[in-house]
Amino acid sequence: ATGKRQFRFVKGPVFANIILADEINRTPPKTQAALLQAMQEHEVTAGGETHKLDEPFFVLATQNPIEQEGTYPLPEAQLDRFLMRIEMGYPDRAAERELLAGADRRDMVASLAPCMEPGELIELQRAAREVHVSEALVAYAQAIAEHTRLSPDYETGLSPRAALALLRAARAWALIDHRDLVLPEDIQAVLPAVAGHRLHPASGAPASSSTDLAAALISEVPIP
Repeated sequence: ATGKRQFRFVKGPVFANIILADEINRTPPKTQAALLQAMQEHEVTAGGETHKLDEPFFVLATQNPIEQEGTYPLPEAQLDRFLMRIEMGYPDRAAERELLAGADRRDMVASLAPCMEPGELIELQRAAREVHVSEALVAYAQAIAEHTRLSPDYETGLSPRAALALLRAARAWALIDHRDLVLPEDIQAVLPAVAGHRLHPASGAPASSSTDLAAALISEVPIP
């Protein structure tokens, strides 16, 4: 009827295939936690109604060093839902010179052309899931996770979700190399990025960076 007011759900920026959360640890914990449902369930609940997100859906985020002012540590549950953390570091001299002398990056982003359709990415995700992992390498991934839980060098060990992430990433790594089976080298290659943000070295532990942590695990955990 005329004059009647009602609420209408308006889809926000999370309703996209790829979400980039810039400087995620500068947002308050409540905002960080709001991404959990979307990242885990690929859905959003608002006003008691659940809305499915379109596939493919995944979240990318940048993070500032935690020692900088105005940052908040991410909840452990949210960190565990990021498949990988990749430490970029500073560009090398040649790359930085190209960056400084080149076109404005915002203009370059606006002119980017899509490299594939959503359906093609879904098909690649399906193909990665079908890459074979032997029982021995499943045992290897499990042994790595168990070692972190028992070793005094870590405050907390890798969760079952982390072990699954390790195998998922290894499958994708093998697929990129045009192989239909995972090798031990695949697990070792992705280990720094998959485990680094999930492990917290104990006080006085010899390894601190994600690269050092992965190197220690590779040397301490034998391949079955």
